[in-house]
Amino acid sequence: MKQYSITVAGHTFQIKLLSDPRQPTVQVEVDGHLMEVKVESAGIRSAVASPETVLTAAGEPGTPTSGPVESVSTGPGLVTAPLPGIVKSIAVKPGDEVAPNDILLVIEAMKMDNIIRASRGGTVGVVLTAEGRQVDHGAPLIEFAD
Repeated sequence: MKQYSITVAGHTFQIKLLSDPRQPTVQVEVDGHLMEVKVESAGIRSAVASPETVLTAAGEPGTPTSGPVESVSTGPGLVTAPLPGIVKSIAVKPGDEVAPNDILLVIEAMKMDNIIRASRGGTVGVVLTAEGRQVDHGAPLIEFAD
């Protein structure tokens, strides 16, 4: 995980990259808030924490490019990446009921498919990644609602 200190329009932000910046959309943590950032060829275009909160590279007001990223809690309700790789497929969506050992998603690493299974039963609350996205070890993937 890479960390940066960036100053925009006189305000300094502490930024942690949570996913591969070469992807079209990157998850970042800005001053402790999880955001999704759209990356264009010229660099970061906008970061969205909620429909009302948008940062742009120039520090000017922007328009959200996607929906908000839900907050991520830690603990037994959060499924994180056990290894770095690319999310090959996601088998669940928000609202799905899963049982222990059900397949949640598949991460491809070193040309091998790694099946990520539920360690417990419950309801999927938020899927925090997308197919084709590069994830680092420990990146948040799925958060259970209960």
